[in-house]
Order: sequence, then structure tokens, then C-alpha cells
Amino acid sequence: MAEATMKGVIFNLLEEAVVDQFGDATWDDLLDAAELEGAYTSLGSYPDSEIMALVAAASEKLALSPAAILRWFGKSAIPSLAIHYPDFFTSPGNVRNFLLSVNTIIHPEVRKLYSGAGCPHFQFQEMGTGELILGYSSPRKMCALAEGFIDGAADHFGEKVTVAHRGCMHDGSAECSLVVEWAS
Repeated sequence: MAEATMKGVIFNLLEEAVVDQFGDATWDDLLDAAELEGAYTSLGSYPDSEIMALVAAASEKLALSPAAILRWFGKSAIPSLAIHYPDFFTSPGNVRNFLLSVNTIIHPEVRKLYSGAGCPHFQFQEMGTGELILGYSSPRKMCALAEGFIDGAADHFGEKVTVAHRGCMHDGSAECSLVVEWAS
């Protein structure tokens, strides 16, 4: 069976985040450590193992867990995503609506723009307490990236949220459960 692939736009976002925060030399160092060429086009498809190799290289270089690297990446990518895809951020107006638009608006548009994109799927449960529970399911198990995107979206919309990770695919759960709470 062929290895799953990820769209190059994700690699481009990672490169942009690394270069913006740490400089070109750090991106080159990560590519060298991961033994990768690094010529990613946004419409291209690349083995999932390459993004994981880059995450592992960053984890080693920065002495942070792979999950921490993915959270940082997700949070750092939101400003670029807001610039490149402003419509995804304009109409929701807030974090809750943004998150609730992922399956119905954002990912369908991503699939139109990037044919063959393998987007994760989310289940949503709104609680009477104001919490929003996101059930995350993806064979990539990049739930920490989803957490980072939530934190980045909160920054973008000027909101304060906390994300609790209750139940994780990495610990044997069928899906991850991300609980988003808004600060009063």
C-alpha cells in the first residue's frame, strides 16, 4: 500500500513559520537533519513521513516534544492562512464560528483548491456550559496541530481560550477529544 501524502501547502506553511521565527538557516538545518530536499510546491503531494521527519528534526533541535512542535506550528501558521485565505476568517467573526466552519466550509474549499487533500474530520458538540468539544479523527494523528490551529485562531480573533485534550488517539482512543473553553 502506498504511503499517505500531504499537500505541499502544509510544508510551505511550516517553512514560512520556521523562517519567520528562526531564519532561513534553521529551515536548511531542519531539512539537512531530516535528510530531505525541501523543494515543496503548494499543489504537490509529499509523503507524510517527510512532515514527520521535519517535526522530529525540530523536536531534536529545539528540545521540545513533537506535540509541542506541532502546536507551535499550528498557532504560527494561522496569520499566514488568514493572509492567503481571508474569506475563511472574515465571515466567521469569532473562534467558535471559525471552528464550526471547518468541516462545512474550510475543508471543502481546501479540497477544491488542493485536489486529493486528506483533511481530518471533526465532530462538534456544543455544551450548555459554553464549551465546545471537538472530536478529531485522522489517520495522521496530528491532534496537536489542531490544538495549535485553535490557539492561533483565538489570537487572530482576539479571544482567550483554553484547550484541554481529553482522550487521544495516541493513547488508544478512537478519536481525540479537544475541549475548548472561553475565558470570561
